Amino acid sequence: MKRRKLLMIPGPIEFEPSVLRAMGAQTTSHVAADFIEIFGSSLEMMRKVFLAGSGQPFIVSGSGTLAMEIAIANLVEPGDRALVLVTGYFGDRFAEIIERYGAEVDRIKAPLGYSVELEDIERKLKSNRYKLVTVTQVDTSTGIAVDVRHLGNLAHKYGAMVVLDGVCSVAGEELRQEEWNIDLVLTASQKAISVPPGLALLMAGPRAIDAWKFRKTPVLNYYADFTNWLPVMEAYEARKPSYFATPAINLVGALNESLKLILDEGMDARFTRHRLLRDGMQDAIKALGLKQVPVRRDFTATTLSAIYYPDGIDGQKLLAKINSEGIIFAGGLHPEIKNRYFRIGHMGPFSPGEIIYAISAMESALVECGYKFDVGIGLTAAERTFINSHH
Repeated sequence: MKRRKLLMIPGPIEFEPSVLRAMGAQTTSHVAADFIEIFGSSLEMMRKVFLAGSGQPFIVSGSGTLAMEIAIANLVEPGDRALVLVTGYFGDRFAEIIERYGAEVDRIKAPLGYSVELEDIERKLKSNRYKLVTVTQVDTSTGIAVDVRHLGNLAHKYGAMVVLDGVCSVAGEELRQEEWNIDLVLTASQKAISVPPGLALLMAGPRAIDAWKFRKTPVLNYYADFTNWLPVMEAYEARKPSYFATPAINLVGALNESLKLILDEGMDARFTRHRLLRDGMQDAIKALGLKQVPVRRDFTATTLSAIYYPDGIDGQKLLAKINSEGIIFAGGLHPEIKNRYFRIGHMGPFSPGEIIYAISAMESALVECGYKFDVGIGLTAAERTFINSHH
């Protein structure tokens, strides 16, 4: 009987033992040769994970929200105009950060449960000149994934850059930054990158770096300013010491180990595995007769599922019962439906086995809460999906 519970929330997630061991290594100096090597190779591996060969990676101590702020602080000037695509809570957060830096914001707000449509985006891009378009590839509050593969080309056609919030997508959801012409991608360590919380990670493409370089006004946030960070990143990659602010040494060690594991699996294999986990979970949810926040299968993220509580079932009681089965799911986050749904994270090192375990715990808790269904129907649906994937 294991004493610890399986953490299946949309981040932080379960971490590989070798990542936790790397994090627990003795702390060294941030200018020691061995740490410079770890930092430099982490920057190089990030390009392969983001699929951004000509990108400039940044590793900064902080959260995903800091990564959002770093992106906006460097790219936005007072009087600029930004188009924010909103599919949940974090799209609105992007808009608030941009407004804080003195830009005008227009939003395209998808109805709850829907993604944004390219035609609506193009109509807006035609009507105004925007410096940038921001998009949340996977909004953690709704489980909505936006298909971003054509967004870069569309925005560039109208002279706008694309800034992508990949906090809940990078290294899980398919993302090919360079091929898809996305100018800046940001994420945080604690989701599909599979490292404990505390690192803000960014990949700035050439257009984003140019936009920062040719600003007319200084960056308004001292800590976020690329001017302070770029020389440090360039130095570490050249295997030379440098200093602006002390890096999170142990977290960078953990990041280095996790990036190696991600690249050992291979990006295509990783995207495929996340799609399979999503499909198994989706098929189980459907078989159980449960409704989800995303209204269509092609809007659902591969990294998490957002599921409404069945009618007449006490959500808190259901989550508590699942918890007593040894698994932690997350409650709702979106303000409009906060108490009506729950979320299951299935990103990072998960396998079909953990999905089966999660569905089993969910079925058991649903029975105890009085929900009527054919016991085992969700498990059977997921198992069928996983078995068929081998044929």
